Amino acid sequence: MAIIEEISEFLQKGRAKNVKTLVQQALDEGVDPKAILNDGLLAGMMVIGGKFKRNEVFVPEVLVAARAMNAGIAILEPKLVEIGNKPVGKAVIGTVKGDLHDIGKNLVVMMMKGAGMEIYDLGVDVEPDVFIEKAEEVGADIIGMSALLTTTMPNMKTVIDRMNEKGVRDKYIVMVGGAPVNQTFADEIGADYYTPDAATAAEMAKKAVLEKNA
Repeated sequence: MAIIEEISEFLQKGRAKNVKTLVQQALDEGVDPKAILNDGLLAGMMVIGGKFKRNEVFVPEVLVAARAMNAGIAILEPKLVEIGNKPVGKAVIGTVKGDLHDIGKNLVVMMMKGAGMEIYDLGVDVEPDVFIEKAEEVGADIIGMSALLTTTMPNMKTVIDRMNEKGVRDKYIVMVGGAPVNQTFADEIGADYYTPDAATAAEMAKKAVLEKNA
């Protein structure tokens, strides 16, 4: 359907106004809200994610595309609620205690939203128990942690240790990332997944949730 392709294309260019107008127009024409979401907004964001991964676009382009996606979703949301559209899964994401960096985390949040996940963004400098409390409160599938400093990386392990103490470790998929983090560290602390970039994190999150709930 031409209008859905247009939505995807304008989103990739970061044209929030055009995206809003076209989403409203598509709804007025009776296009299925789920199709607008999946084949228009989310498909466009996944294209940007792929380009970001291949270094064909950079952070500013991702940010404007995400802004355009959010503009479209704001129009769509009431309709999606009406028809009971369910997200792929729920993720609680934050930067660990002692760390105030959020650009990487914000990119992951945007990419995961683009993959159809419902995201609870805890911000930065997040206490270990807050990750767990929020995940329990919202019934999350994923706990995602970011760190940009070698000095704050151990706080990821603290969160996993607390999960084990509380007997909830098996309930959640634990994902970690950030500049100093690598696969070896993720394995050492007992995380389920490490990904090197935001686009891969979103793909991995979607795959992991679908497998968990299969």
